[in-house]
Amino acid sequence: MSINRIEACLDNLKERQEKAFITYLTAGLPDMEKTKELVKAQERAGCDIIELGIPFSDPIADGPVIQQASYEAILNGATLKKIFACLEELRAEGVQVPIVFMMYYNTIVHYGVQAFADKCKEAGVDGLIIPDLPFEEQDELMQALADSDKTILLQLVSPVSAQRIPMILKNARGFVYCVSQMGVTGQGAAFHSKVAEYLASVKAQSKIPVMMGFGIRTAADVAPVKEHIDGAIVGTHFIELLRENNFDAKAAEDYIKNFKKELNAM
Repeated sequence: MSINRIEACLDNLKERQEKAFITYLTAGLPDMEKTKELVKAQERAGCDIIELGIPFSDPIADGPVIQQASYEAILNGATLKKIFACLEELRAEGVQVPIVFMMYYNTIVHYGVQAFADKCKEAGVDGLIIPDLPFEEQDELMQALADSDKTILLQLVSPVSAQRIPMILKNARGFVYCVSQMGVTGQGAAFHSKVAEYLASVKAQSKIPVMMGFGIRTAADVAPVKEHIDGAIVGTHFIELLRENNFDAKAAEDYIKNFKKELNAM
């Protein structure tokens, strides 16, 4: 089995005893050229993995900020085909940072499951996060991805997944995305009351790195659970920050550099 770009990145971080910092960016917000500029800025700043959100009309796992970002990107003409083209341009221009598509399954079905899997490999998509695709329904996509290690399906677990965690993690690759709170993204750092216990349980059962997402704004937010996680994911707050700074690449770079520094100084 050849190593995937996400796995290579995380192995490197483990050797350096560093935690991963992952950001979420809505593709096509405010437009494709700015998306490219921001991806490059994040790579320069040392972002370890970038989640690229594929705009969808009904993003059920996302809160108001990412819903609005998705809506605006769609109004501005963002489509899956254009996002694939954008990523192909980025890869052709030398961008090597692992990129994960965060998306909903309806978009994949509409594109064609096998055609989508083939295009992901061709365009340089390293991983997929699909919140509305239950473990029991992943077979078709897994089979479509199976003949290559270029694109892997990443698994999500939540505080109510306790009984399912061994099953979900059995053949999981890349990293496991731990949803830190119930509900949608962007609710702030009011984490599940037993979040440390939950993360410790996932960490104890996982052979792959454990990432914590939903509601994180600063490195200090994850300090109480730092021993149970291998990295943090910031989405809603990053979108808010970009808006406040008119999608300025320098603001994105500064935030990522500071977060990474603080995350690894804890």
